[in-house]
Amino acid sequence: MMNSFSIKKRNPVFLYFVITSGTGLLAFAIKCIFDPVSLVTGGFTGIAILIKALTNMFYQGGIPLWFANLALNVPFFILAYKIKGKKFIGRTAYATVLLSVWLYLIPEIDFVEGDYILAAIFGGVLAGIAMGMILWANATTGGTEMVAVLLQCRLKHYSVAQIMQVLDGMIVLAGVYVFGLRPSMYAIVAIFITSKVTDTILEGMKFSKAAYIVTDHFQEIARQIMEDLNRGVTGLEAQGMYSGEKKCVLYCVVSKKEIVSLKEIVHQIDESAFVIVGDVREVHGEGFIEHKKS
Repeated sequence: MMNSFSIKKRNPVFLYFVITSGTGLLAFAIKCIFDPVSLVTGGFTGIAILIKALTNMFYQGGIPLWFANLALNVPFFILAYKIKGKKFIGRTAYATVLLSVWLYLIPEIDFVEGDYILAAIFGGVLAGIAMGMILWANATTGGTEMVAVLLQCRLKHYSVAQIMQVLDGMIVLAGVYVFGLRPSMYAIVAIFITSKVTDTILEGMKFSKAAYIVTDHFQEIARQIMEDLNRGVTGLEAQGMYSGEKKCVLYCVVSKKEIVSLKEIVHQIDESAFVIVGDVREVHGEGFIEHKKS
């Protein structure tokens, strides 16, 4: 799905449609999966879950998630506007407001019925897909990422990702204090799954294999690969540091199914060839992901 996503023309209407869909999916994961079992997965939505639980003793049902999320973000958006300017906020403001709108509109339904494993896995996958969609559209939902960007202006020796990890870690620890250790442990599982799914969405799901082939029979092997597999091969000039001899290293990218045939070709021609195979996340070009001309 997302590979076809990546080749579509990124017009503003389509981008805002993606953000709208992504924030709706994220709101569903937060309100109907994470909140019912008290999984504090970091971010301002995690703080909103904490606030809702803590204020429940003073106000029936506690402060709603949508209101807490919006109230937490507003002062940091004002600060970001003053420090970073109007361009920095852009789609993020739309995504943040829309997330709160979705949290308000979506009814409170417990889809996991106290099942922590289902909540961590299913919620993590949904949240990962949602975050992947939002980030793909060059937006965020504010929260700790916005705070991390602002703090990084002062703490320049730390990256935004490092600051975010600390902030989210503190929120998860607060969840341990409020809800106990068990929900927080499952929250960590959900965070891990969310990050992996998000990375997969952004980096592409059409995994391929890259092979480096060190051989003295490079011309014969290259010709066989091009004829049998119909794949391009690139010869890289190299030098053996032990022997001092000049060598030609073949570089080729193939599909996961074709890597077996490639190794068989190399083995049949040169049993002593040195082959290095690695994973490739996303490949653009003929035979892989091709961009359509507009």
